[in-house]
Amino acid sequence: MQTIASHKPQFIVLFLILLASGLLNISLGSVAIPLSQTFKALFGEAMENTSWEYIIYSYRLPKAATAILVGGGLSLSGLLMQTLFRNPLAGPFVLGISSGASLGAALLLMGATLLGSILVSDVSLVVAASAGSFLVLLVVVLVANRVRDTMALLIIGLMFGSITAAIVSVLAYFSDAEQLQRFIFWTYGSVGNLSWNQNALLGAVVIVGVALSVLHIKSLNALLLGEQYAQSLGITLKKSRLGIILVTGLLAGSITAFAGPIAFVGLAVPHLTRQIFKTMDHKVLVPAVFLYGAILLLLCDTIAQLPSSAQVLPINAITSIVGAPVVIWLLVRKRKLFF
Repeated sequence: MQTIASHKPQFIVLFLILLASGLLNISLGSVAIPLSQTFKALFGEAMENTSWEYIIYSYRLPKAATAILVGGGLSLSGLLMQTLFRNPLAGPFVLGISSGASLGAALLLMGATLLGSILVSDVSLVVAASAGSFLVLLVVVLVANRVRDTMALLIIGLMFGSITAAIVSVLAYFSDAEQLQRFIFWTYGSVGNLSWNQNALLGAVVIVGVALSVLHIKSLNALLLGEQYAQSLGITLKKSRLGIILVTGLLAGSITAFAGPIAFVGLAVPHLTRQIFKTMDHKVLVPAVFLYGAILLLLCDTIAQLPSSAQVLPINAITSIVGAPVVIWLLVRKRKLFF
């Protein structure tokens, strides 16, 4: 097994790229801020323009922090799902968790006439999406305790996703234009709507998710060689599978609740990381995937905000444009994908 120390130069480069991506993200936007002034803001020095100071501290720094947490968390949950199901096309939302969050958001946004529009706010939206995702997660966990076959669990998760998507479609059909527009905007995903307090809460959840992922590294490495081999190493399959599902639900569910459903990051980044690091060892992959995911979403957000323009593109559109070619390239380059 390889160790992080053997990949130390690559991790140093990754950290430098992450810092550069963060600086680029903070400097560029509808208002161009000189890089020198950005450095002053980061080191707590007075800036030449007070409006720049407000933009960086109140908007761009929280947005960059959100991009790091969302990109890293989704990529890590994608890695967990691909290893658990030994399926290169598995992603963080394969268990229907994203669809559950979408259902919760849809019930709030498109059922506003029943609930009263006063109940619709950023906080209530996060609560509704969280409730939807964890409700689906609870059902999946209960099913996981009764189903021994991992592939059957994957199919059941996809069916839950189909059911919740069907309910959302029915709600959309009976909604008026304003309610439908609000829901569509939520589905675009965004990393620019979180305050520092919301970032702190999301950060705490992601840190717990990363820590639990580290605890499952031995199980993840064993599962790569099949369930029978994992059992021969003393891995309790039921316990490990349940733990990995809970970690994925914690990461993907909370991220979707705060930032909306963001596509392709969790699917593409694990494959890209394996190709670059040339390893399947999760001791290396867990931190590397998190860093690559953070870098990718920072760059996608930088592109989405169209520097020097007041227009902002949907982050989902950019991640799909970047992520889809990566997956296609990997399929063309290597017919058998890792498993």
